Amino acid sequence: MSNDSLYKKSNFARLGEFTDLAPDAFKAFLHFDKQALAEGSLTSKLKELIAVAVAHTTGCPYCIDLHVKQAKAKGSSKEELAEAIMVATALKAGSALAHGVNALNAFDKTGEEELYKRSYFNRLGEFSKLNGDVFKAFVDFDKQSMKSGLLSVKEKELIAIAVAHTTGCPYCIDIHTKGAKKANAVKEEVAEAIMVATALKAGSALAHGVNALNAFDE
Repeated sequence: MSNDSLYKKSNFARLGEFTDLAPDAFKAFLHFDKQALAEGSLTSKLKELIAVAVAHTTGCPYCIDLHVKQAKAKGSSKEELAEAIMVATALKAGSALAHGVNALNAFDKTGEEELYKRSYFNRLGEFSKLNGDVFKAFVDFDKQSMKSGLLSVKEKELIAIAVAHTTGCPYCIDIHTKGAKKANAVKEEVAEAIMVATALKAGSALAHGVNALNAFDE
């Protein structure tokens, strides 16, 4: 089975083969994924928008295709999808920038044993002197992506929390969880957003299993 294309929509049809190859784990994942995306404290529409944002963070083309279609079926507009994607973009970029404070610590040989402290984040402003125009442009973009639009600030903060758990940025998790709480999100809503992120991150690994099946069968 020689094929130069690594990604085709038709590849996804092979996912069901895991029913026979790893039946118990595959069945358990499907149950978890269904529960994570089901209506709860958050609407199924918002969960699909969160899923779209996370899928752009994991970079899974199968997940993007699937969840954009499901978000559309739940009533999401193209503009709402675009806003969710911009939050994901800001958070993925923001994770890289936030870790810049660790780079400053390493460069300055601060001698700190602890790699993550909230207080380290105070160094972020130093980039305004080190690379001012670019830093300002990012801050402006971040503010625009998180402001209320078709999606509310609360909805965007919940999307940001999910993406932050996907990038694994502790600074972003801290900031956006507090931001969501300030926007009146409750702990149950935060937990559901995290579960969507968990399902999508796992689902990205599983979805790419179809590529592994193709490779194995060549």
